Amino acid sequence: MICRMNAPGQAAALFGDWPEAILWSCLQGIMGAVYGDDPAAPRSAAAILGDFCFLAGEPLPELAEQALRGRDSCILIPRDSRWEAPIARTFGSRAAPITRYATRKDPAGFDRPYLQKLASGLDKSYTIRIIDEDLYDLCKEETWSRDLAAQFPSWDAFRNLGLGFVVLQEGRLVSGAASYARYREGIEIEIDTHPDFRRRGLALACGARLILECLDWGLYPSWDAHTPASLALAERLGYALSHPYPAFFVTAR
Repeated sequence: MICRMNAPGQAAALFGDWPEAILWSCLQGIMGAVYGDDPAAPRSAAAILGDFCFLAGEPLPELAEQALRGRDSCILIPRDSRWEAPIARTFGSRAAPITRYATRKDPAGFDRPYLQKLASGLDKSYTIRIIDEDLYDLCKEETWSRDLAAQFPSWDAFRNLGLGFVVLQEGRLVSGAASYARYREGIEIEIDTHPDFRRRGLALACGARLILECLDWGLYPSWDAHTPASLALAERLGYALSHPYPAFFVTAR
């Protein structure tokens, strides 16, 4: 029987030393939830936060299905290849194999003067501002910017756990970099730009500003890239590729 684990850390051994910020957020009980086949001694577990579901232990299709409840789609990330065939059998053509890109977690790899130059290099028509309550609400108004704040259900939650910056042009929100998730030692970065304002260096500048703020606060700004373009942006900011890894983009229908 699938149950939500009241002590999510009890599933930590199943995930091992998997260096994923969103997973850590779930296991530390800060955000998201962990489900297992036993509340005290699980043999299978799923850590779910936002669009992501990390799967570990003995393959159990019911845990993968848990990630789709109430969602139109999700990204399933299995701990090992044993899960791949059960996922394919369970979801069929609704499970599309994808490749994501993990970056090395190296706080010493960032060049502060370079990041400061990027953060201050925008045209004067743009302004970078830290996300306050009004900007938090503004982020949630449009589809392209929603993930900058979506995992924090209220401004109080974002103020207590979140961190982010946005780029404004004459008061209009055009780009942003913020915490998709928070764990004790850091955040998982989310960067989005309005389609009409891409390729202008806005994501680069805003991302640099967020990384600098994280370093000032002793938080690690974790980055997992969804596409080669996202990885290229990360590398310009000082990240280095650790490894590509398989995942599945699964739709409810």
